[in-house]
Amino acid sequence: MRPLRDAQLGAFTFFASALPHDVCGSNGLPLTPNSIKILGRFQLLKTITHPRLCQYVDISRGKHERLVVVTEHYESSLNDFQKQVQTVSPERVLQIAYEALEGLEFMNKHGMVHRALNAQNVLMDGKGKVKLAKFGLYYMTDHGADVDFPIGYPSYLAPEVIAQGSVHPRDPSQGENPLPSGPKTDVWSLGVLLFELCAGRRLLQNIEISERLKFIITLGCIDDIVTVLAEEHGCLDAIRELPENVLTLLRKCLTFLPSRRPTPAELLVDPVFEGVSCLYAPFQQPVGLFSSSLRCAHLELPEDISQLCKDDDEEYLGERAIDEVYHLWCLAGGDLEKELTNKEIIQSKPPVCTLPNFLLEDGESFGQGRDRSFLLDDTTVTLSLCQLKNRLKDVAGEAYYPLLEDEQSSLSQSNSSNELSCTVMLPLIIRERDTEYQLIRIILFDRLLKAYPYKKNLVWKEARVDIPPLIRGLAWAALLGVEGDIQAKYDSIDKDTPIPTDRQIEVDIPRCHQYDELLSSPQGHRKFRRVLKAWVVSHPDLVYWQGLDSLCAPFLWLNFNNEALAYACMSAFIPKYLYNFFLKDNSHVIQEYLTVFSQMIAFHDPELSNHLNEIGFIPDLYAIPWFLTMFTHVFPLHKIFHLWDTLLLGNSSFPFCIGVAILQQLRDRLLANGFNECILLFSDLPEIDIERCVRESINLFCWTPKSATYRQHAQPPKAQGDASTNGFGKTANYYSSDYQDMPKTDLSREPLELSDLKAEVSPRISAEDLIDLCELSVGGQTKRSKASKPKILAVDIRSIEDFGRGHISGSISIPYSTAFSPDGELVQCPATGTLQSFRGRVIVVISHAMKSAAMTSTLSHTEVMDCSIRQESSLCFPH
Repeated sequence: MRPLRDAQLGAFTFFASALPHDVCGSNGLPLTPNSIKILGRFQLLKTITHPRLCQYVDISRGKHERLVVVTEHYESSLNDFQKQVQTVSPERVLQIAYEALEGLEFMNKHGMVHRALNAQNVLMDGKGKVKLAKFGLYYMTDHGADVDFPIGYPSYLAPEVIAQGSVHPRDPSQGENPLPSGPKTDVWSLGVLLFELCAGRRLLQNIEISERLKFIITLGCIDDIVTVLAEEHGCLDAIRELPENVLTLLRKCLTFLPSRRPTPAELLVDPVFEGVSCLYAPFQQPVGLFSSSLRCAHLELPEDISQLCKDDDEEYLGERAIDEVYHLWCLAGGDLEKELTNKEIIQSKPPVCTLPNFLLEDGESFGQGRDRSFLLDDTTVTLSLCQLKNRLKDVAGEAYYPLLEDEQSSLSQSNSSNELSCTVMLPLIIRERDTEYQLIRIILFDRLLKAYPYKKNLVWKEARVDIPPLIRGLAWAALLGVEGDIQAKYDSIDKDTPIPTDRQIEVDIPRCHQYDELLSSPQGHRKFRRVLKAWVVSHPDLVYWQGLDSLCAPFLWLNFNNEALAYACMSAFIPKYLYNFFLKDNSHVIQEYLTVFSQMIAFHDPELSNHLNEIGFIPDLYAIPWFLTMFTHVFPLHKIFHLWDTLLLGNSSFPFCIGVAILQQLRDRLLANGFNECILLFSDLPEIDIERCVRESINLFCWTPKSATYRQHAQPPKAQGDASTNGFGKTANYYSSDYQDMPKTDLSREPLELSDLKAEVSPRISAEDLIDLCELSVGGQTKRSKASKPKILAVDIRSIEDFGRGHISGSISIPYSTAFSPDGELVQCPATGTLQSFRGRVIVVISHAMKSAAMTSTLSHTEVMDCSIRQESSLCFPH
């Protein structure tokens, strides 16, 4: 969106038509409320950016189908301009006409018609340029079908609109529905506005509506409508004095028959604007972040950058985008309904005053008449920014222009307020509601994303702190490495030809996150369908599985107006975290994934693992929806956003840690319950603290050996140096790398058959990980006191002879033959005291060949439990 500058934020409200509560659609589901339909269509209006159109910002849905629309606003209108200026020069008339036509023509390119043009809706900015307001009302209400009031003003409506009468669209009692208005409708309305401007008076204002309509209809028999209107209103002399090009323009606009009336695009190239069009440069649509065009082709830098922050009285906030200002206004305590209530636009009535109207047999009526509040009140209320500016008054000017390469530009050092630097340590939900903090983060991410992909590493660095909700969609795309002309690729995919999957998609969409107003709208369903179908068509080797719609939901919600980006993010996300999950036969992939997850539970919580295995509550019963949808089927969207902010920083093994963290939150209840109770518990999952889950997931991720989560069905290795392999930076140790991305050596772990993998309770690690673990232990001793215990205990279960020939320094020898009988039963628990002293630490079991891995895994796990060491984790390392 463009900067706020001299504009203001305005809000207006109206009601959508109420639907009967006892009527269902053809699919048996309740009808979608009209307010939801309007909310879905409105989203497209936020993308319509043009210098001659007031930018739409947001829409909110209230009680009783009330909608409040936030838009760019200016106090001055064409009506005020007429009052201030007695006579308007012909040159000024042509300029206003040309600017209005530019806005109308741009709307028409996007399939929209204004239909509500009047002097109040043609605003003027600080430079006197035209800004068309409320241009989206006709579009968002589906040509007036979703509201109980007509769209447009009788004095300005074109004859063909008046000829249709007051038939409400989609009214079955009225026969065929009226055709929606076309671009030529606005040309007539503009002609009336220009005539009023030239004549210096308003047309048909003091005449009854019925008389106005009759008069306009009679104009169809007249050749020169302009002359007749001038005679009717006593301004013939003023009209005759106009230059010929202005008169020609008026006559073309006020052509009675639509077939002869020009469109806005045709008028813009008409010779009447020959001396005006050269004053205006053609509008160029800003280049998006993901395209093949140069984003900085027309970039101009000031000669002295230091001058940007020199003026202490400069309005820095005005240089931020309109949607940013509105977002900050809401964080600073802005309340739309409160603003409208203070201006008496919203008026509450006691229930006794809202009783329905009813008639007695003698014709006497009682109760309320038609509530006028449900009709359109086109008053736009200006939202005051004083409270927001007071909140941001202590933010220094330098904060609006952060230096990305300066070491002193980090948040904790560059802010003038010490309180702001402490905000980083607060919980995420508080940070997201802090006005000053969000301003700093939004500005920083905005600059980094504009430099994407060249500042990709800095985007990763800042994302580790947090991601501003306002920029989350683009930030996720950057973390997923989306690049190139995504729109062209998306457009090249056939999303219209029927395919067998269409039926399943149609069934799944109405059940996917339908509590959300945006995704439950018809526009949301349509976009869902297109993005999912594009993915299915473009991945012929994969199939549609139930759960794919849930995966799509977060990306579609964040990029509702950019289907191509939602598709691109989804296409990058699935190979990274769900590689081959959507094969036609994915059983081997799922089973390996669940087995590794089960081993992760055993590694981090042996007691819980043993209990779940004893009662038969295996991950197959509850974890498939978790991982197949990456928890989107489990949590609502607002929790998924916080969860995925961190998930995207990790590699393909990070979901294991999230799953273990969820189980640890439910640990006490799981340990106290049996199989049936656990099934009931997961059928209606209790409330999960997502911030705690994220925090514990990171801790688990950082202290899990990378080879412990090795899967042979994971995504093949990528090129080294990818930022995604080090998502948590310096806060994590070497474990944060993805084992699949590491170069294979003689010390690397080899894949196992699924049957062998299932036979092992605890995970294996590679020799590389064992060496690193030992180095960490030594390093820990040197940094701490000499009495500090090492982080791991290496248990060597080879024979005494093999142990004597060579072993890991500090390891203890517990030969397998002394601990177990030949049939695999535990005989004794040697070295009990040593194992007890390693309570809460990692135990690495070193054995001979891989064929004995299952038995050694049983040894290590059984020993841990039999010796009452409840916090150990055991690893099986093949010698």
